[in-house]
Amino acid sequence: MALGDDAIAPLRAALAVSPGNGPLRDLLIQTLVKFARWDEAETECRAALAERPDADSLKLQLAEIFLKQNKASAALVLCETLVKAREPLPAAYILYARLLFERGEVSTAVAMYKNGIEADPAVADTDLAKELGIGRTVDSDSFVVEGRERAGWNGPTSEPVADIERPKTTFADVGGMNTVKDEIGLKIILPLQQPELFKAYGKTAGGGILLYGPPGCGKTHMARATAGEIKSNFISIGINDVLDMWIGNSEKNLHAIFEQARENKPCVLFFDEVDALGGRRTDAVHSGGRNLINQFLAELDGIQQNNADLLILAATNAPWHVDPAFRRPGRFDRVLFIPPPDEPARREILEILLRGKPCETIDYAAIAAKTPEFSGADLSGLVNQAIEQKLREALSSIKQGAGGLKPLTTKDLLAVAKTVKPTTKEWFATARNYALYSNQGGAYDDVLKYLKL
Repeated sequence: MALGDDAIAPLRAALAVSPGNGPLRDLLIQTLVKFARWDEAETECRAALAERPDADSLKLQLAEIFLKQNKASAALVLCETLVKAREPLPAAYILYARLLFERGEVSTAVAMYKNGIEADPAVADTDLAKELGIGRTVDSDSFVVEGRERAGWNGPTSEPVADIERPKTTFADVGGMNTVKDEIGLKIILPLQQPELFKAYGKTAGGGILLYGPPGCGKTHMARATAGEIKSNFISIGINDVLDMWIGNSEKNLHAIFEQARENKPCVLFFDEVDALGGRRTDAVHSGGRNLINQFLAELDGIQQNNADLLILAATNAPWHVDPAFRRPGRFDRVLFIPPPDEPARREILEILLRGKPCETIDYAAIAAKTPEFSGADLSGLVNQAIEQKLREALSSIKQGAGGLKPLTTKDLLAVAKTVKPTTKEWFATARNYALYSNQGGAYDDVLKYLKL
C-alpha cells in the first residue's frame, strides 16, 4: 500500500461519485501534496484546471507542484502568468521570486518579493528574504544587500566535477523521433564511424543541437541514448551545477564543466533547461547574468579550446527565452522541435514501456489511436496507473487465496487512457502565441506546422 492510501482512497471514491465537486477535488490535491505524491497531484490539479481554467489558486498550486518535481521552467511560465493577472495572488509573487532567485535574477526577485509582502505581509518567507538580503544595510557582512551583489567579494571558490556516465540506453530504446536521430547521426555518430569521409569534407564529429518542445516528450531520454549509441561518456548538467552566488564563480563552473567534457572525449554534454543559463541578454537585469551568457557562447565557439568529438545537446521547454546568439552557426546550429509522438511512435513507446512486464497480447495500435497528443511521459504515467490497478487486483486475489499475478490487457490500458488527459496542451497554448506573433526568421515554423496554422 502506498503512503497515504488510507486517506486518499476514500477521496477518490467520493470524487468518482461526484466528479464535478470542486472542493472535494481540491481536498484530494492537498492530501496528495501532503504525502508528496507529486505526479498524482499534478494530474488532479490539471483536471481541476480543466473545469476551472480561471482559478489562479489552482495555477499557483500547480506551479508549486512543478517546483517539487524540479520542473522549474514550467513553474516559471505559470508564475509569469499569475503575476500579470488583474489581481495577482500575493503568494504568486513569493514563488516567482524564489524561481527568479534560483535563476540568478536577484534584483528582479527582490522586486517580486516586495510586491508580495506589500500586498499581504502574511506570505513572507523569512528564509528567502534572508537569501535575497532584504532589510540588510550596506555595512552588513553579507554578499547580497537588498538584491545588490557586493562586487569584489572574494567568496569561496568551487571546482565542481560533474558525474560522468556511460549510458546503456540506445536509439533502440527511444520510440519515434527519427528526424532527431538522423541529425544526431550526422553530427557525431557517422563522423566517428566514417572519419576519413568526413575529414575529406573538412567535417569533424561534434557540434551543438538545441532540442525544444513540450515537457515529457523525450528530450533528456534522447540525449542519454545518443551517448549510449556511440558508447561515449555522458555528462548531464542542471542549473544547480553551474549557478553560484559568488560573482564570477558561475562562469568558472561552466568553464570547468566544458574542460571536463573535453578531457573525456568523445563525450555528450547535455544541458537541461538551458534557458535558465542562456536567457536573453536583453532580459538580464544584472551584469552577472550577461557575463554567464557570454562565457557560455565562448565555450560553444571553442576559440581557445578544441570542441571536436564533443556533442553539446541542450533542451528547453521555453525556446523563446533563449538568447538568439545561441542559434548562430557553430553554436546550436540545429534547433529541433520535439513534438508529442505521433501514432506509430506512441505504439513504439508503449512496446518499450511494456517490455518484460506480464501482459496478454496487447493491441498497441488501438491504444496509440486513443492517446493523441500524449507525451512519452504521459504514456509512461498511463502504463504505471494500469500496473497499479493490476497490483491492487493481485494483492486482493492473494488475500483471498486465489493466486497473485494478473497480466495487463488491452482493456486495462484503454480504460486508464479514458481518464488521463495529455499534458502537452498547456505548452502548446503558450507556444502558439509565440509562433504566431514572435516568429522572426521562422524559428517556430515547425510549431505552426504541427498545429496546422
